[in-house]
Amino acid sequence: MKTLAMLFVAVMVAFVSQASAQDIKNELGDAKYDAAVANFLVALQSPNDGLRRSAIYQLGQLEAKDAAIPLMRVLRNSSDEKSRVASAWALCKIGNAAGTYAVKQAVRFDESKKVQLHSAWYYNLYVSEGTFAFIPAASGSTTIAERR
Repeated sequence: MKTLAMLFVAVMVAFVSQASAQDIKNELGDAKYDAAVANFLVALQSPNDGLRRSAIYQLGQLEAKDAAIPLMRVLRNSSDEKSRVASAWALCKIGNAAGTYAVKQAVRFDESKKVQLHSAWYYNLYVSEGTFAFIPAASGSTTIAERR
């Protein structure tokens, strides 16, 4: 069953990357769209980092509202920095209030500067332009400041 799910995920990855969420839903129909989302949610549990990140990306492309809570778990709990960055992007792309709030909190509290910076960037890009300012520091790094 897992092998079949993985194969379905691989086929969907190729299809999803070329179209918008609404185009995909219209093309597939509700039942197949729901099956694709369900399979990507299964792939989130994979020990394979690449597969997990691909599933995160595809859930964002599909703007899968059902994926918000699992993606928030990844953003908060994953030890893989790249998965947390991908989750921040996907949550901003999905756009529900709880998910975007989680991304805003990642800007403030994530232990990784990379995750903080990417989260702020995606929040500005997809949720609310101008929420965060990026201030170059003397050391060559970037500081993030929330605008009020």
